[in-house]
Amino acid sequence: MQIILLGFPPDKFSETQLKQIKSLAPDKQVVVTNHHNEIEAVLDKIEIAVGGFPCDLVAQARNLRWLQQWGAGADWLRNHPEAVELDFILTNASGVHAIPISQHIFANLLAFARALHRAVRAQTDHDWEFRERQHVFELAGKTLLLVGVGAIGERTASVARALGMRVLGVRRDPSVSTPGIEAMYGLEQLLEVLPQADFVVLTVPLTNETEGLIDRVALRAMKPTTVLINIGRGGTIQETALIQALKEGWIAGAGLDVFETEPLPQNSPLWELDNLIITPHYAGGTPHYDDRALAIFLDNLQRYQAGKPLRNVVDKKLGY
Repeated sequence: MQIILLGFPPDKFSETQLKQIKSLAPDKQVVVTNHHNEIEAVLDKIEIAVGGFPCDLVAQARNLRWLQQWGAGADWLRNHPEAVELDFILTNASGVHAIPISQHIFANLLAFARALHRAVRAQTDHDWEFRERQHVFELAGKTLLLVGVGAIGERTASVARALGMRVLGVRRDPSVSTPGIEAMYGLEQLLEVLPQADFVVLTVPLTNETEGLIDRVALRAMKPTTVLINIGRGGTIQETALIQALKEGWIAGAGLDVFETEPLPQNSPLWELDNLIITPHYAGGTPHYDDRALAIFLDNLQRYQAGKPLRNVVDKKLGY
């Protein structure tokens, strides 16, 4: 009997949830473990894997036909190129993050618009007359540029439009339109559109195309009043260039949830910048995460058993 491996601690799923999984695939054995040696012991029988499947075992799993990630990013493929050519379908949990991450994006946008990041520091200093209170602004009428327009970008665009913002988008295939986005551009047009943006929001995955996408040239193309937000992957920004840009006023500020090195080193100059909001990679945090990810898996399991196309298939060569 082939195995569905749930790569999690044994207490991750309730009995009800396990029954749901087993009812959709009665011809398969369900194994719940995230221990490397236990997974290795049943490797030849694993047909479906979910969640924490060890990357170093993927190439040896000769009967693996489908791997369902519990998260969205597939940049692990960059470190395991051997997996790209293997004959298994990779799907992700795209869509799970749309609500919490779009809210996190607007938490940053509103913080800069209302100078809340400065107000918190002023509160610590008991400073009633802090100067930034004179420089607040409204989001309405501002231009938001979304670099990467997947599920998160789509929801962000919807909220931005409701707040009266103009929304532009950059995506790999600009012929794919999205409701609420006024104009769509290709990645090769990024430098053309950056000067229009009051806010630049990065939601792109880390791929060969996007690594270091926001470099000195891109930062110089932005207005000095622009705020940059990154909730995608840290490697899409050249941090050395960003530090200089924030120190020298090339742009007004930034909100970062992701970094080139995580955890962010204690000696990183980023910690000292007062025009930067740092959050430690929790933009996607929500108490509803597992329920939403499980719903995607259950839907895909039903499709898999029926021989139908799966949702959220990752192009392993592109990395998303």
